[in-house]
Amino acid sequence: MSQYWSAVVHSLTPYVPGEQPKMDNLVKLNTNEHPFGPSPRALEAIRAATNDSLRLYPDPNADALKAALARHHGVQANQVFVGNGSDEVLAHAFMALLNRPGGLWFPDITYSFYPVYCGLYGVDYRTIPLAEDFQLRVEDYLPHDGQAAGAIIFPNPNAPTGCPLSLAEVERIVAGNPQAVVLIDEAYVDFGAESAVSLVNRYPNLLVCHTFSKSRSLAGLRVGYAVGSAELIDGLERVKNSFNSYPLDRLALAGAVASVEDDAYFRDSCAKVIATREQLVADLKGLGFEVLPSAANFIFARHPAHAGAALASGLRERAIIVRHFKLPRIDEFLRITVGTPEQCAALVAALKVLVKH
Repeated sequence: MSQYWSAVVHSLTPYVPGEQPKMDNLVKLNTNEHPFGPSPRALEAIRAATNDSLRLYPDPNADALKAALARHHGVQANQVFVGNGSDEVLAHAFMALLNRPGGLWFPDITYSFYPVYCGLYGVDYRTIPLAEDFQLRVEDYLPHDGQAAGAIIFPNPNAPTGCPLSLAEVERIVAGNPQAVVLIDEAYVDFGAESAVSLVNRYPNLLVCHTFSKSRSLAGLRVGYAVGSAELIDGLERVKNSFNSYPLDRLALAGAVASVEDDAYFRDSCAKVIATREQLVADLKGLGFEVLPSAANFIFARHPAHAGAALASGLRERAIIVRHFKLPRIDEFLRITVGTPEQCAALVAALKVLVKH
């Protein structure tokens, strides 16, 4: 540790991102990247933006992208906030909206960046255990026994489990906590869950966060956004403009706008992932795996007769990478990204050999 670090740096436990290995002929199913490419219109827009205009700063307000997203979701442009990937959007939300008396509540098994942000920004938090079947229980997030959350955050579908809440269940949490900002992290919602964006005009305490990294296959572009009341968005803008006035470059803005406008490609590519996921689930169940219900572009599975770590290691030896979390309650599970049909077939063939040993 460095003697020159500030006190907060000494106390941090940084987030560990999914591995990006450099291996030949790799079947990479560990970081939930979309198996199919971005919209051709997005790629063409990025190419067209690669010109002399790159000497100029991008639009600090990202007006064209906010307008496109507002049209897509049926809200006003001042209800949309954009940032450098949804992780930056979340980071600004932790500082601007989630550091409140009563503490931040989120599931004990969830996106592991949440406690990291709490450490960075000094946010008091409380983890709420998922049920034995790894479902989020609405009642646990409602005020009870004289206790109420200062703020609430959870992914829907949850990560790494993939399990979704219905829109009615989400609304119960939002409506039951009018004193708290409720942030729904919808990174994977387009693969089969119900978005809560339809509720933002009814609940001023609701913020919904999305990313272009998953369903729009633009993880390399780094674009994320949030939708909520104008008041919540203004809070995020104040933090953003105290941190970095130009979070999205010209190429990112051009590609993101074109992606939003190519709705047919977006819906078709999501449908392909969903169909591949359902086939993968059926194949793994046929090998004796327990697979949690998933509305994401990944599945969470374990085999009753084989340790998760051993299966992950065996797959790696066959140049297939999945995510294994060495954490309580879930250390026997593998989180498996839904790849192409060919990648999923290779995975199932390898697992068929491993589970018979």
